Amino acid sequence: MKDIILKPVITEKSIATGAHNFYTFFVHRSANKQQIKQAIQKIFSVKVEAVKIVNVKPKSKRRGRHTGSTARQKKAIIKLQPDQKIDFFEKI
Repeated sequence: MKDIILKPVITEKSIATGAHNFYTFFVHRSANKQQIKQAIQKIFSVKVEAVKIVNVKPKSKRRGRHTGSTARQKKAIIKLQPDQKIDFFEKI
């Protein structure tokens, strides 16, 4: 279960949406919505209402002559039921 959820997304926008019971996490690229929902409920002991998935495309990067790209990533936007909160985000 812990292999599915990689790390939370900590940006201004993701912290602001926490007030509306939306939380954002980077997840494993092969994980589906049901697996993500079960992992969040088990790790944080909360009730998940909905899961939305966003596939983040790689960006091209240049450093002088050398070119490359960032890794592809998958983000999950979790909506909790109205009476639920994840305390991890409240401490930030």
